[in-house]
Amino acid sequence: MGAAEKITADFKGTDSANRQQKRYAQLFRKFVLLTVLCSLVPLLLVGWGTDMYFTRFAKDRMLNHLRTEVEHHKKIIELFLSEHSSKLQIIAHSHSKNYLTRISYLNDIFEMINRDYWAITDLGVIDSDGRHLAYIGPYDLMSKNYAQTLWFREVMQKGIYISDMFMGFRREPHFVIAVARWEDNQKWILRATVNTDVFRSLVENVRIGRTGEVYLLNRGGIFQTTPRFRGKIMEKSPDPIEPEAQGIQVRIREADRHSPQGPVPRQIACQTWLANPKWLLVVKQNYDEAFSEVNQANFATLIFLHLSAGIILLVAVLITRYMISAIKKRDREADQLNKQLMQAGKLAAIGQLSAGVAHEINNPLAIVLTERQLLLDAAARDPIQNNEFENQFQDSMNQIDVQVQRCKRITQNLLRFSRRTESILETVDVNQFIREVIELMEREARASGIKFFKELDPALSPIMSDPSQLQQVFLNIMTNAIDAHEGKPYGSIRIKTRREESDDGVTVTFTDTGSGIAPESIEKIFDPFFTTKPVGKGTGLGLSICYSIMQQLGGYIAVHSEVGRGSEFTLFIPNKPPRQLREDIGHANGEQLVAVSN
Repeated sequence: MGAAEKITADFKGTDSANRQQKRYAQLFRKFVLLTVLCSLVPLLLVGWGTDMYFTRFAKDRMLNHLRTEVEHHKKIIELFLSEHSSKLQIIAHSHSKNYLTRISYLNDIFEMINRDYWAITDLGVIDSDGRHLAYIGPYDLMSKNYAQTLWFREVMQKGIYISDMFMGFRREPHFVIAVARWEDNQKWILRATVNTDVFRSLVENVRIGRTGEVYLLNRGGIFQTTPRFRGKIMEKSPDPIEPEAQGIQVRIREADRHSPQGPVPRQIACQTWLANPKWLLVVKQNYDEAFSEVNQANFATLIFLHLSAGIILLVAVLITRYMISAIKKRDREADQLNKQLMQAGKLAAIGQLSAGVAHEINNPLAIVLTERQLLLDAAARDPIQNNEFENQFQDSMNQIDVQVQRCKRITQNLLRFSRRTESILETVDVNQFIREVIELMEREARASGIKFFKELDPALSPIMSDPSQLQQVFLNIMTNAIDAHEGKPYGSIRIKTRREESDDGVTVTFTDTGSGIAPESIEKIFDPFFTTKPVGKGTGLGLSICYSIMQQLGGYIAVHSEVGRGSEFTLFIPNKPPRQLREDIGHANGEQLVAVSN
């Protein structure tokens, strides 16, 4: 999409009166904001400073309490794992393989381990080839070989190993504690499966409010226990796993409304790594619930601040309304001055046209007088009998006719444009209107070596607009285009019209081959009294008036220029002017009719 199309999309259908009201509304908001800021700063600084200090103190105390809970729970979990790991080490190093492979002895040890609570699901003795030598438990695992499993390789290498949660041959989540021992130049393993339900109860036995949850993750982000709200054991956690760090890390996790598991509120997450195995203990709670008491205290404080602010705001609104009313009155007076300025510009444009017409009429009149004198001399000297003289006479008469018609056409154009000094809405044929303006400007352009090229859309339908204001815009742009060729021996001005695709207006493009406009000046060319012409040659009001006129007509004017290559001015003229302009012109015309009647 080009620059002109983007501007068209921004300005189509805009109404000048609505824009003015929006400007007043923005000004009103700015004044109120400034007044409120200046009035409330001392009050809010003290109130919010106190509130922030109390909030920080209360939140720090809450977070320290949460850290203490997490540290305590970490020690409980590590104690559980360490206790059962030590039990297995003592059993493996105080009993021989032959003793433990006896089912009755192994069963006695199994019951002794579970004497206080049923923490171990099964117990087995496994040789160095991964085969069961003895097994006590509810599963049929004697025929299974563990030589290719991860936990088997790890315990054979490290001597003791606590695995992550895995499915294994029993096809349900569990983890094992395994101890290896050398005996008679052979290594064998004592393996115990931890009761998943008991371990989960131990881990999840911390309830922090209505929204708190506790779970474990391994290094890969896989749940080792089932979270309270989101996810299941051995599923991938949606939260990222941070690198291992010492101590307890506290993180504020922002809300996620687009999570695949459903909307997630803002949460506080305390996490710490266990020593063995390397599991991440995570304790989470909704942020709002964790700081609900702090929020209630803040709410009471803010009520007082807002009541005070409301009173100040009310006073600020009343004062600002009075100021905006004064500004509106000033703007109305400025609009009247602007209309007078535009009228002066119209008169200047008509004066320029009159000078051009005078030059155009002088030459034909001189020819008429010369031909007339020749005719009188010839008639006085000799009656018309010679064929050559008769031909000359006919040529002279034809020349008189041509020049008279030319004078008539120029005079008609002058009268037509001079009548357009008062604002009136009427049907305008844009193509014909442009032809008339070109005809009047062509002499001046031709004297500077500039040619006009027209690309007028023949399917262009008439529009309803103010011809006097359109005349002033076209003349100003053409005059500027001619002046832009100063210092060049020749040039061209191409004028193109086209109907908008949405059929809500007409676009007119003026493209010249002049000197162009510098980038630092292009954003200021529509400012009043800004001109790039030499001192004394330009007033800086032409394009400013054009910009104002196009806004009043409900259209816009845009410019694209390259230094040394020329400029392109694009005008968008709507099919109908804004309602406010129609009402203003109708009201003005009605007042004139009343005055004439009186």
